[in-house]
Amino acid sequence: MYLIFDTETTGLPRSWSAPITDTDNWPRCIQIAWQLHDEMGNLIEHQDYLVKPEGFNIPYDAERIHGISTELAMEQGILLSEVLEKFNIALSKAKFIVGQNVGFDVNIMGCEFHRMNIGSDMTKMPVLDTCTEITANLLKLPGGRGGRFKLPTLTELHQYLFNQPFAEAHNATADVEATTRCFLELIKREVFTKEELDVTPEYFRSFREKNLGEIQLIGLKHINLKQASDEIRARLKKIEQEEVQTTISEEVKSDLKDAAFAHLHNHTQFSVLQSTIAINDLVKASAKFKMPAVAMTDTGNMMGAFHFVSAVLNHNKAAEAKNKELVENGEELTETVIKPIVGCEFNICDDHKDKTKKDNGYQVVLLAKNKKGYHNLAKMSSIAYTDGFYYVPRIDRNIVEKYKEDIIVLSGNLYGEIPSKILNVGESQAEEALIWWKEQFGADFYLEVMRHKQEDENRVNQTLIAFSKKHNVKLVATNNTYYVNKEDANAHDILLCVKDGEKQATPIGRGRGYRYGLPNQEYYFKSGDEMKQLFADLPEAIINIQEIIDKTEPYSLYRDVLLPKFKIPDEFEVEEDKVDGGVRGENAYLKHLTMEGAKKRYGEITPDIQERLDFELLTISNSGYPGYFLIVQDFIAEARKMDVSVGPGRGSAASGVSAGRRRSGRPAPRGG
Repeated sequence: MYLIFDTETTGLPRSWSAPITDTDNWPRCIQIAWQLHDEMGNLIEHQDYLVKPEGFNIPYDAERIHGISTELAMEQGILLSEVLEKFNIALSKAKFIVGQNVGFDVNIMGCEFHRMNIGSDMTKMPVLDTCTEITANLLKLPGGRGGRFKLPTLTELHQYLFNQPFAEAHNATADVEATTRCFLELIKREVFTKEELDVTPEYFRSFREKNLGEIQLIGLKHINLKQASDEIRARLKKIEQEEVQTTISEEVKSDLKDAAFAHLHNHTQFSVLQSTIAINDLVKASAKFKMPAVAMTDTGNMMGAFHFVSAVLNHNKAAEAKNKELVENGEELTETVIKPIVGCEFNICDDHKDKTKKDNGYQVVLLAKNKKGYHNLAKMSSIAYTDGFYYVPRIDRNIVEKYKEDIIVLSGNLYGEIPSKILNVGESQAEEALIWWKEQFGADFYLEVMRHKQEDENRVNQTLIAFSKKHNVKLVATNNTYYVNKEDANAHDILLCVKDGEKQATPIGRGRGYRYGLPNQEYYFKSGDEMKQLFADLPEAIINIQEIIDKTEPYSLYRDVLLPKFKIPDEFEVEEDKVDGGVRGENAYLKHLTMEGAKKRYGEITPDIQERLDFELLTISNSGYPGYFLIVQDFIAEARKMDVSVGPGRGSAASGVSAGRRRSGRPAPRGG
């Protein structure tokens, strides 16, 4: 007896090698179908069951593949214990387990048996798989690992065997029916050996005599699961709308109208090859729309922080001057002063030091409340590169806990921990993540809601809104900008192609034959009015932005150049330097060293050389940093004593005539 079966699940495991006892690793079964055939291929029975999800939901990304919604499974599914009992009975009648990439399905059901503490001999039974290196060599499809042929999909195998495509329905009944047809045809062609089937050589002759014509589908009618899910969802939504009429008060509408909007999730060109937004353009766009603040949240790094803060402060200086002039003229103010908010979109993985497996983590946005918060962000960013870099710069929760002071957290885009788990893992796991972030940051943790006109975002937002109410975590509206104007979307898409070495003609999607790209043209720097319109039904997400702005303090990242004090001989000390912090003594000592070196180098100091020396010494004196040149010459002089090869110094300023005493005997060139 052959038991051919297939499952549909809540997703994929984190680790394919994990044991079936690892219940957190293996996803849940939400549909199982099987066919039982005798050794000659005759159908004995066929069954199909939806499983009622108890204690979990079906993530959106899984539903998008097979069409089974949580609502459909709850309404039409049966208890898992009943399914396992029926499946065990079928297993007891079979000699072999058969399937397409059946190892996955065996692990799924094995884990379900373990969860319910129900014994089964399934994992001990011999397995016959239609997706192996043998079938790969049969089809000879390019693209496998290590130069081998690619393992065939069910539709590819069906096309090869019957010259007829099979559109994988991701409905277990349809997949089982097609798998069974392929399996019986492979027996007929003796692709499976007598040893694998545990039969005599005469078996194949008998099998062909019993199956003279082409192996046929048994003709099952398959339910359109997606359509069934949509019908249930539409019915439930109608009931909900009839029962609950959500109204927004006039007071709240007025608050929304008056509320200031600022973009808190923006990528600049420092998100290398991911954004087309120059920092100056980000500041100009914020000023254009009269936004009181703007955040820079580049992916994985803070390389643009200094330039960003400087650009905003320079804008503010000009804006304040213009407003002052307007006040003096008795005119209304026109310029907006902008508060710069420095942030970073960190990749937060399980263990940032673990480089045994690829783990890019989740993208979570951290904002600095003040300069101390900025320093903590900088420390985390440095660790992400120095200790955590593996494909991408990474940190983990331990690092976040260590440097969390004066930090505001936004939950992130669809790749953030909470949204991603809603989509791919389950709401209970997403809720656990939310609780952890709230425990760490309290009122400084916010749930990000985005509306880029995407179904996956809409589904996530429903859950985020429910979480917000349940756990008293405030919502904030963001837009995850990658380009300034909507018409820049194509240029941005070209940039992504350059990053990945792809052609723009390659369709956007997942898997072989597709490329990464944003799903639409909504990732631009929207005006405050556009954002208010998008979130008119969720006004608190706009109003709460002001709270974040108020929590942050403006600061400058400019600082004085810090150099160690160079110890000069006592005879060159100048008393006035001790009073006003001047560098007269350092200038005098540098001049002394320069003249002594020049005498050794040139012998005679001609007027031309003296003119050049005076010019360079004056330039150094005007810079205010003679100590820098004294430090450099000291390092180089010591290196010469140690017979260490070294150049004249750093940059052209250290390579002129005044630096001649530190060089190796060549005449100094004219020019710096």
